[in-house]
Amino acid sequence: MSNREVVVLSVGGVKFVTRASTLQQFPESRLARMLSDDDQDFKLMNGEFFVDRDGTLFSYIMDFLRTLQVSLPTDFSDYQRLRREAEFYELCPLADLLRQEHLLKPRLEILEVHFSLQEMQAFFRIFGSCSTTVETLAEQITVFTGQQPGHSWNSPFPSQKPLIPLPLERPSHHDMVFQCGTDYSAGDQFVARYVSIKPDNRKLINGTNVLGLLLDTLLKDGFRLISTRTASSEEKAECYSFERMKRPAGLTLTVNQTPGSSSIVQAKRSQVQKGK
Repeated sequence: MSNREVVVLSVGGVKFVTRASTLQQFPESRLARMLSDDDQDFKLMNGEFFVDRDGTLFSYIMDFLRTLQVSLPTDFSDYQRLRREAEFYELCPLADLLRQEHLLKPRLEILEVHFSLQEMQAFFRIFGSCSTTVETLAEQITVFTGQQPGHSWNSPFPSQKPLIPLPLERPSHHDMVFQCGTDYSAGDQFVARYVSIKPDNRKLINGTNVLGLLLDTLLKDGFRLISTRTASSEEKAECYSFERMKRPAGLTLTVNQTPGSSSIVQAKRSQVQKGK
């Protein structure tokens, strides 16, 4: 039985087909020993191993064996039951990871966009409860400055003059500040600030256009607009509040194995893709 290449399991009526090497990822587990030991909890019937356990939860067991990672849906809540299944199969590394329930549970994330329009300038301040999200969003936003004649929102993009990118103001890890529009400089020249938000390649100077693109970017990133309010009618300031359920950075946990030694459990932070 230990030389069997393809193994079929029927767990609680749900069929799984996998390689023997997958079940043998952790030699000390019951799934690995099942291929060679006579275990009354694993009955071999018509070429299939029958296991009287929860088949739905076993799908997460198999995903862990195949990827050596724990990736659970945002609405998952059966942590204790899944841990009990991991303990039944004697997958100690998985059971240990599931005990770190605080790392696995998604959390509610809040983000606010403050927008103020003053004559030919628009001011933005973004505050987020998750500093990682704010950092990622800051990498998507670039402000360019340059001089141009005229002072209209609809002034054409001054392609003949190079624009200089400016760093965003970061009062803290949880917020950022930037502005766009034009401001009087000297003579008939005006200092213009353009905003570009990836993956959109346009450089926008109109504050309303920048606001629309920013809100659309957040909606596409999984945020939900929950409220819009006027923060200050005198200053024409508005506040847009968003929320989304987000996995913590440490959700994806990896088990590293070293040859000839016991498994080493390590929590690895998920890598945030730039521009997302």
